[in-house]
Amino acid sequence: MSEVWVTLTTAQPGPPAWVVLLSALSALAVVAWSTSWQLSRGLITIAHEGGHALMALLTRRKLQGIRLHSDTSGVTLTRGRPTGPGMVLTAAAGYVAPSLLGLGGAWLTASGYVAVLIAVIIALLVCMLLLIRNLFGVVSLLATGGAIAALTWYAPPDVDAVIAYLAVWFLLFGGVRPILELRRKRSHGHVPDSDADQLGRLTFLPAGFWVLLFLLVAAASLAGGAYLLVPLSLLPL
Repeated sequence: MSEVWVTLTTAQPGPPAWVVLLSALSALAVVAWSTSWQLSRGLITIAHEGGHALMALLTRRKLQGIRLHSDTSGVTLTRGRPTGPGMVLTAAAGYVAPSLLGLGGAWLTASGYVAVLIAVIIALLVCMLLLIRNLFGVVSLLATGGAIAALTWYAPPDVDAVIAYLAVWFLLFGGVRPILELRRKRSHGHVPDSDADQLGRLTFLPAGFWVLLFLLVAAASLAGGAYLLVPLSLLPL
C-alpha cells in the first residue's frame, strides 16, 4: 500500500519538448480528421455525460442512469425539479466537461503526477459504470477502462507520460469540436432539443448565448492547458 502511495505522490519528469508538441499535433489530427473523429468521439461523449451526472449529484438531483449509444450520442437521466439552479447547472455541465477535465489533466500531467491522473480517470470510469443502463455503454466503458489499465500496467513510466499527454491534448481539442458542430447544426435547425436549447428554455438567456459560453470555456481551457503543457522554452517571449 505504501508503495502505491509513493508511486502516486512522486512526480516524474516530463518527456522531451518534441514529444509534447508531437502529441499535440497527433491529437489535433485525430480530432480534425472526420474518420478518426467518428471513431474516437465516443470518448468525448463519456466525458460529456459524466459531466451531467457529476453535476446532478452535486446539486442533489436524483440520478437515474446514463446511456451511451453507438452513434456517439448519449443521454443522462435525472429526476428532480424541472427548473431551478440544479437543472440549469446539470444541463450546462455536459459540453464543458471534456475541456475542464482536460485542463485538470493538463495541470496534473505538467506537474508530473501522471499516475494520479490515470488513477482518477479509472476511478471516474468505474463510478460511471455503476450508472450505465445499456449494454453498449457497459462495453464502451469496459473497453476504455481496460485499455487504459493495460497500457499503464505493461508500459514503462516514460510511455505512460506520453499516453497522458496524448489523452489530455485529445480532451482539450476534442472539447471544442462538438460545440462548433452544435453551433452549425443549430443554425440549420437540426437539434432543437440540445443542451443549449434546453438552457434557453430554463433561463432568460437565449440558446445562442449558451453555445458561446460553452465555446469560451472550451477555448480558455485549451489555452490554459497549452500554457501548462508546452515547455516555457518554446513559448514566444
